[in-house]
Amino acid sequence: MAEADDSGVVTAAILVIGDEILSGRTKDKNIGYIAEYLTNVGIDVHEVRVVPDVEDEIVAALNALRDRYDHVFTTGGIGPTHDDITADSVARAFGVPIDVDPRARALLLERIPEDQLNAARLRMARIPEGAELIENSVSKAPGFTIGNVHVMAGVPTIMQAMLDAVAPSLATGRKMLSRSIPTGLKEGDIAAPLGDIQKDFPDVSMGSYPGFEEGVGFTTTLVLRSRDEARLGAAATVVEAMLAELRSGRLVDT
Repeated sequence: MAEADDSGVVTAAILVIGDEILSGRTKDKNIGYIAEYLTNVGIDVHEVRVVPDVEDEIVAALNALRDRYDHVFTTGGIGPTHDDITADSVARAFGVPIDVDPRARALLLERIPEDQLNAARLRMARIPEGAELIENSVSKAPGFTIGNVHVMAGVPTIMQAMLDAVAPSLATGRKMLSRSIPTGLKEGDIAAPLGDIQKDFPDVSMGSYPGFEEGVGFTTTLVLRSRDEARLGAAATVVEAMLAELRSGRLVDT
C-alpha cells in the first residue's frame, strides 16, 4: 500500500447509495465492515452518508466528499436495473463520458454466455472514461476507481471482495492503536475523573461506552485510541490508576 504524507493521517468517507437502505427494507451491512477494514489498514473514516437513487443527490454528495477526504468508498447502484445509476452519476460528477468498457465486457463474458449478454447486463460494463477496474472475484461484474473515488457493489460478499482487490493500491497512514479497558463501573462515576485525564492527554482519544451485563448491572468500557504507542500506554496507566481509586470508593461522586 502507498504511504500517506508526513502527517500520518489518511481520511475517508463512505457513501451508501440506495432507496432500499433509506426505506429500511434492506439493512446495511457494509458501513461497519468498511470502517473496521479501513481502520485496520491505516485509513480513518470521518463521515458516512446515505443517499437515494437520485442522480442529483449522488453527484452533490460525491463532489462534497471527494473534495474533503483522501478516499471516498461508494456502495450500491452498479447492477443491471434501471435504478442502478451510480456509474452514470460518478461520470457526471467527474465530467467524463461513460460507455461500455471492453475490459469490463470481457469480464462479464467469463461468467455470462455472449448470447445472454443483453442490454441490461451490459449496464454492469458501463465504466466512466479514465477509470480503473476493481476486480470482482465473486460475480465478475467489476467496480471501478476514478480519482479518489472507489465504486463498489452493495451486495456485502461482492463489496468485500472488491475491497480486498482495491486495498493494495490505497494510500494509507499510520495505524490507529487502541486499548479497551473494562471498568465494572457506571459511566456517571467515571465521567468527571476521565474528563480530567483527557485534558492531560489531548492527543489520546478517550471514549466511554456504557452497557448492561446480566448479574452485574450497568457498566462501562473505556476505549483509548492513539497513533503513538507510548502515549497510549501512558494514558492507559493513568486511567487504570483512576479506576482503581474509583473502585476503592475514594473518588466516587456521591
